[in-house]
Amino acid sequence: MATYRIEGEDWPSDHPQLQDVLRKAYERKLRPACLCLPPFPAMYLVQYQGRILAKRMPNTGGHHASACESYEPPAELSGLGQVLGSAIQENVDDGQVLLKFDFSLKKLGAKTAPEPSGVVADSVKTESSKLTLLATLHYLWDQAGFTRWSPAMENKRHWGVVRKYLLEAAADKATKSEPLSDLLFIPESFQAERKEAIAQARRVFMSRFAAQNKSARKLMLMIGEIKDMGAARYGYKITLKHLPDCALFLDEKSFNRFTKRYALELGLWTAVENSHLMAIATVSVDAAGVCHLEEIALMPVTERWIPFENADERALLDKLSTSGRRFTKGLRYNLGTHKPLAVAVLQDTTPKPTALYISHGVADYQAELQELIRDSELASWIWDPNTQALDALPA
Repeated sequence: MATYRIEGEDWPSDHPQLQDVLRKAYERKLRPACLCLPPFPAMYLVQYQGRILAKRMPNTGGHHASACESYEPPAELSGLGQVLGSAIQENVDDGQVLLKFDFSLKKLGAKTAPEPSGVVADSVKTESSKLTLLATLHYLWDQAGFTRWSPAMENKRHWGVVRKYLLEAAADKATKSEPLSDLLFIPESFQAERKEAIAQARRVFMSRFAAQNKSARKLMLMIGEIKDMGAARYGYKITLKHLPDCALFLDEKSFNRFTKRYALELGLWTAVENSHLMAIATVSVDAAGVCHLEEIALMPVTERWIPFENADERALLDKLSTSGRRFTKGLRYNLGTHKPLAVAVLQDTTPKPTALYISHGVADYQAELQELIRDSELASWIWDPNTQALDALPA
């Protein structure tokens, strides 16, 4: 539980009057101090759905105590350090975060329904100064808190919780032209008694993207969990959970590229029981209200909704979770798969957090890994799955 100091008075985060105090501080543009660790890092305030939220100042995550909810592992241990300040620009004066994307939110050229539009990008080429689709999902997942784990979170994550905090994470983000929340669609949890109301809300949101201008169509950004995929009457379709009556259509060539590009992620989803396969996509909506896939990226997550890249990461994350450890998962963002990163940072070790790495045995990778460890202020732990059993975690 956090405690904030505002004008000399200390306020626990569960204090019944805290919202009133934060609102007055927000109106006066005051900076609360988080009392987790001297010299008590400053916070800034943002407004979301009528509530005032305290957020850590940019690049200060490491200034907080490792047990504090505002703690963040050093950005250079993941792919976050590559995009902070360039693709992600945080303005503490107005509480807005400007995001720069390397994918388009407009579709040029005319196509008529029901022909599936869109080419699925393989996202191999990236630009560190802009966010790829996958990096955008990584950022929102991180901001929503689903890279963090503690024993108290067991059995408390489900789609309704995931959706709520992803939308909250997007609330203070914007593109160059408009708020991210105006572009982002995340399906509600399906409820039979609210079926029609949910469908109507979806139609209203998507109607803003329905094809009107043949020369440039606005695209929607969609996040959801893959349910299934396969042949449609014309081409192929991908269906998301909680969105059974609104599939995403694409042509055969794009579908084949999609399954080839994401063979690893699809394989992990098939092989790892109880895992979820998250998708982020740009989607066009034709005049008939049919959704067509333009570009997509996938991210497997464990049954606890923690992202993982391969079987070794999943084994380590499951070991940490079932051992009652408290940690933050590192994400790759735009960082190439040949580059090392801290798979997770344990926040329950003393006297300082411990970065966990997985060794892959390739000479160049090993050299860069050792350099990353040498430059880090955190303690380090390395696991080589080819030679070591996964048993002795840092105490």
